[in-house]
Amino acid sequence: MTLPDSDRHDIAAGRHGDPFSVLGLQQVDGRFVLRAFIPGAEAIEAVDIKTGRRIVSLSPVKDTPGLFEGVATRRKKPFAYRYRVTGNGHTWTEEDAYRFGPVIGDMDEHLINEGSHRQLWRILGAHVMIHEGVAGTHFAVWAPNALRVSVVGDFNLWDGRRHAMRRRGATGVWEIFVPGAGDGAVYKYEILDAGGNPLPQKADPFGFGAEHPPRTGSVVRSIRGYDWSDADWMSSRADLQRHDKPVSVYEVHLGSWRRVPEDGNRPLSYREHAEQLVSYASDLGFTHIELMPVSEFPFDGSWGYQPVGLYAPTIRHGTADEFRAFVEACHAAGLGLILDWVPGHFPEDAHGLGQFDGTHLYEHADRKEGFHPDWNTLVFNYGRAEVSNYLTANALYWLQEHHVDGLRVDAVASMLYRDYSRKEGEWVPNKDGGRENYEAISFLQNMNIQAYGEVPGIMTVAEESTAFPGVSAPADQGGLGFGFKWNMGWMNDTLSYMAEDPIHRKYHHSKMTFGLHYAFSENFVLPLSHDEVVHGKGSLLDKMPGNGDEKFANLRAYYGFMWGHPGKKLLFMGGEFAQGTEWNHDSSLDWHLLEHSQHHGMQSLVRDLNGLYRACPALYQRDASPEGFEWIEENNAEESVFSWLRRGEGDTPPVLVVSNMTPVTRTNYLVGVPEPGVWLERLNTNATVYGGDGNGNMGSVRTQEREVAGRPHALSLTLPALTTLFFVPERD
Repeated sequence: MTLPDSDRHDIAAGRHGDPFSVLGLQQVDGRFVLRAFIPGAEAIEAVDIKTGRRIVSLSPVKDTPGLFEGVATRRKKPFAYRYRVTGNGHTWTEEDAYRFGPVIGDMDEHLINEGSHRQLWRILGAHVMIHEGVAGTHFAVWAPNALRVSVVGDFNLWDGRRHAMRRRGATGVWEIFVPGAGDGAVYKYEILDAGGNPLPQKADPFGFGAEHPPRTGSVVRSIRGYDWSDADWMSSRADLQRHDKPVSVYEVHLGSWRRVPEDGNRPLSYREHAEQLVSYASDLGFTHIELMPVSEFPFDGSWGYQPVGLYAPTIRHGTADEFRAFVEACHAAGLGLILDWVPGHFPEDAHGLGQFDGTHLYEHADRKEGFHPDWNTLVFNYGRAEVSNYLTANALYWLQEHHVDGLRVDAVASMLYRDYSRKEGEWVPNKDGGRENYEAISFLQNMNIQAYGEVPGIMTVAEESTAFPGVSAPADQGGLGFGFKWNMGWMNDTLSYMAEDPIHRKYHHSKMTFGLHYAFSENFVLPLSHDEVVHGKGSLLDKMPGNGDEKFANLRAYYGFMWGHPGKKLLFMGGEFAQGTEWNHDSSLDWHLLEHSQHHGMQSLVRDLNGLYRACPALYQRDASPEGFEWIEENNAEESVFSWLRRGEGDTPPVLVVSNMTPVTRTNYLVGVPEPGVWLERLNTNATVYGGDGNGNMGSVRTQEREVAGRPHALSLTLPALTTLFFVPERD
């Protein structure tokens, strides 16, 4: 035996930190020595990979079951081989993982060390490949403080002694090529901390697939070679997602949009969504679908906002390639796809990122920095280059590998401020004694720079609820670099106003007008999202005052107000047909409500609002510019009437929007307009087709030559109760 006792004991115990220096083909005192550790083996021969002839028989090492050693006395240079193994009455051949060289190259190591690898997912994780002429899977994981890392799975009977990995210098990365492991193999990483203590088995931070919850293993999924068919969309989307284009987003939770009651009430698959959801959203005139997080997550009740597998589309609806088929279907229908992305925090599940190698690797060690009290989750350490690289690469991964058109970044405010939801003494100030999280700010800026720089035509959207300046301003001008920002203030104010009994609305008039004081400070999206219909808040319809018909009329008028207001649009699923109950992530939407005229009418209204929005450039071209908006009447609190003009570029026809937010019909109501002639009533939320009583202006109104509100012409309008009206001038 040529192996020292210390190595022999560590290999048998699965504690050896450098197994590639011991196992496989080694040169010892000028001779080639083969060593194999195969628990359960009774005899092992090394055979020629071409002829199958025996090269050398390996002898069992005394007092070390499973460890064999042999000297190839007739070989003068390294040679290729495989093992013929006998055990438990069977004989088989297998490749030796320890005969294969590294896969990760020097440049990859350099970029990993710098924290600047823009395609980090193509190096780390599990990749099916042909390596040195043999099919298998290359595994690589970052665990710099581990004593030993092994990949375990079905292919080695989950024995951490079988495939202990190779450490790659100062990178902290461990890698191994496992011959024969292929697509669909379940695996985890078995890690010993610096003291040699075993940790809970970890899922792969870069895993492209996962087992069905509650199982927690990663699954090998090949992400190469998908035959995309969306080249036309990809080449044109840059023009479709600009600030001066219509953006109307249908927000969806895939697990509860529609279920199959006759099949155990299961949610739809990605392929079923590709048929049903895509055609539905397209028919309603939305420009985009936004999915609540699809990165793999353990707990259904988190709705995906506590992810463990950031690189794996959740298996709840299918595989990565099936998710790509859904993306393709969106693009074929002319729909962009936005994903909710969660780089702000992660759960403490034992198989996740927390204390990954026995240290606070991805998270802060100090709970005052590294723990979110709101969600009982851990906070990423954005100041660590490798962590920032991990997250930025993840954004690029979804945009590049899955052709996603945009990312909506969740809970940005919680990232920007160190004292977010923390009491005095429960947070750590920045280096200047302030509350801003400089590291998170830098991360978000860098993410946006790389996303827009590397992937043409995409958009990023921030869910940011504070007055932090420049969220959608370019990073090189001191902004965060997002393309758009959710307007949470508008949403809170206007919903609060709409919840008031109309008799009291005159006292809250400013809640509908205040948003225009800052409407052009950012590139805003007006969100009526899932957050407004959960946790006891009820549905949008339920928030409206009055009896049944009045509730519908209020909601129709509100949607009209929203679609006429500056800012892109977002509506959570169910809102388009006035879902009556609060959203339940475990149940399908109440599709049966469409059998009732009021609900069907609401759906028709949303379809027509989207159609009008896309047909009238004045409603979107100058969303982020004060030149695109002009109050006609903003101070009529007594009658709760609002009227304004939307203007587009050049000679684009303006759009007049008038909202009457009381249950009183107003006749001969004078509204000043900038040009004479006939103004067409393009949409009336009180139309019978939408569930209203049909009262309105008979399709058009001709101006009177009289000055009203400082304008030389006026329209004498009928303003139906609880109604929003849209008018455009008739031009040759």
